Amino acid sequence: MVRVGIIGASGYAGGELVRYLLMHPKVEITYLASGTYEGRPLSDAYPSFLGQNLPLCEKYDAKHALEKADFFFQAQGNGIGMKVAPELISNGRKLIDIPADFRLKDLNQHKKFYAMNHTAPELVAESVYAISELHPKEIAKARLVANPGCYATSAILALAPLMKQKQICLGSVIVDSKSGVSGAGRSKLEVSGLFCEVNEGIKAYGVTTHRHTPEIEQELTLLAGEQVTLNFTPHLIPMNRGILSTAYASAGQGKTLPSASEMVELYKEFYAGKPFMQVLDCGKQPCTKNVLGTNFCHIGVVVDERTNRIIVTCAIDNMGKGAAGQAVQNMNLMLGFDETTGLMSPAVYP
Repeated sequence: MVRVGIIGASGYAGGELVRYLLMHPKVEITYLASGTYEGRPLSDAYPSFLGQNLPLCEKYDAKHALEKADFFFQAQGNGIGMKVAPELISNGRKLIDIPADFRLKDLNQHKKFYAMNHTAPELVAESVYAISELHPKEIAKARLVANPGCYATSAILALAPLMKQKQICLGSVIVDSKSGVSGAGRSKLEVSGLFCEVNEGIKAYGVTTHRHTPEIEQELTLLAGEQVTLNFTPHLIPMNRGILSTAYASAGQGKTLPSASEMVELYKEFYAGKPFMQVLDCGKQPCTKNVLGTNFCHIGVVVDERTNRIIVTCAIDNMGKGAAGQAVQNMNLMLGFDETTGLMSPAVYP
């Protein structure tokens, strides 16, 4: 059994990690760090964990953490990963950083979008941006993994086959995403997150400025082999969890897109052997309810012959494939386990 520690266990991503890892047959949770719940059981934060055998939460201390666990997840927040990673890595531990400290390779972009100087730039170069389906070999060899953002995961998975096949005009890409409120995190206490502010409404936010934009462009540029610049607009919708992203792209100059059935086959071939990627048949569309609480990703593909444009829809759970689920999948790859271990439970329905 691999001893696992979670830093930031009482946040939404941390709590979801605990839920997944309790079902994992090859790991044991031996360390939970939460300053808010120091000295208390995690069930005080999440009564759903009553009856589970978990260590008490404690304030993060590197020396004690190193004694208690061999593999770590950092889920506390931006700016924490760069502080804890150097000591954990130098002492032979492996780390998955779920927030954004190691996602952007361009540190100028990191400073622009996160308004902080990076204190571990040497580890940024080493870290692997870990979309599990796209970089499994690199993840398997990594000591430090940057878990992707939730919106970024959905957008990149929706567009990756098109980037590799060079079927589209790269300057025509638009991504429109809608997310449940849990994406803002558990400790966010701004008025905009209150029930009365969110319920019975939908709104765009971070238009042209959202932090996941440079992530999406960074990874799609690598896939395409040339610079990709796109429009990304996120929306907040009144549900707890889930993301539905819709990506639009026009055919390349002088090209005509394949038929919808041919494009669906292209997607199925691209994601063949990827157990969490489910490309739906022609005429079917994904729904966030069908991936609730899972690490699955459902994709629908439509070709609009009238406008010579492809429209790709992608549904994930922002707490699952968009955060904790993908983190556990990446852990499995890093530890040499089958990547599906502990992750194959279907969505709860209805």
